[in-house]
Amino acid sequence: MQTNPTTIHGAWNDASEAVTLIDAHHHLWDLSQQKHPNLLGEKRHDFFMDDDSALRRDYLPDDYRRDAGGHNVLTTVHCEAEWDRDDQIGETRWITAIHQQYGFPGAIVAHAWFDTDNAEEVIAAQAAFPLVRGIRSKPVTAPAPDRMQPGAPGTMQDERWLRGFALLDKYRLSWDLRVPYWHLHEAAAVARAFPKTPIVLNHTGFPWDRSEAGLTAWRRGMEALAREPNVQVKVSEFGLKDRPWDYQANRRVVLDAIAIFGIGRAIFATNFPVAGLRIGYDALVAAMIRMLGDFPAAARDRFFWQNARAFYRL
Repeated sequence: MQTNPTTIHGAWNDASEAVTLIDAHHHLWDLSQQKHPNLLGEKRHDFFMDDDSALRRDYLPDDYRRDAGGHNVLTTVHCEAEWDRDDQIGETRWITAIHQQYGFPGAIVAHAWFDTDNAEEVIAAQAAFPLVRGIRSKPVTAPAPDRMQPGAPGTMQDERWLRGFALLDKYRLSWDLRVPYWHLHEAAAVARAFPKTPIVLNHTGFPWDRSEAGLTAWRRGMEALAREPNVQVKVSEFGLKDRPWDYQANRRVVLDAIAIFGIGRAIFATNFPVAGLRIGYDALVAAMIRMLGDFPAAARDRFFWQNARAFYRL
């Protein structure tokens, strides 16, 4: 650490429970802008934690700073929040203005489709913003393992999608990968085909099926992805549709993910405010510290902030 580190709060917290961290994945939104269609109108029926009503409110920098106030958050990474897809640059412009006013986020993961006629135009425009480090573009995925359609338009085997994906290397951008665990083997094939493109898996690969069979399938997918050296993992978002946040169950997932990727390729992230549907910010950080209790301090520093700083060039 530098001698006088700065935080998003402007002051250093010396409390024993304060953790020094970089939050590598969170969201902000202002619903008065009418730019987040998934948070407006009727309740969604496809949300992975079912009821999203508690998210249907503004979540702005002061809200984030209040949630994170017990910790030394060095900076953050804002990940695209399903802003109106007809205005993909608008969110980047807004978050850039937020940074200019509040001093964070320190990096942006923007959005661009890979399989549209204007894919390169949008990717180039996003890359022109100094804070943009990567793109999150969700491929078409199946709602369940037995309903997969490899090669369908928009999937990770679609030639048009792959041509768009290839632009990330051209514009020096990383890819935030967000797919259910049953698509991890396909994602590994993409990583292998594009070894110069840095990739980070979102939300621990979504181990939604916590049965033994489900966890075995998740681990196999994670192992396939971890074999590709250009892939890292965000250890985040353990919320499930049908149950509360469970320390022991989630500890197993966290330690398995870190064992598979190694502590040097595991990145802490909160996914706030979404994760707040199941657990508070302080409780989440405390749980992660407890889970990593057997790791040396240097390894915990890599996990909580150094790996994010390196991956997102902060």
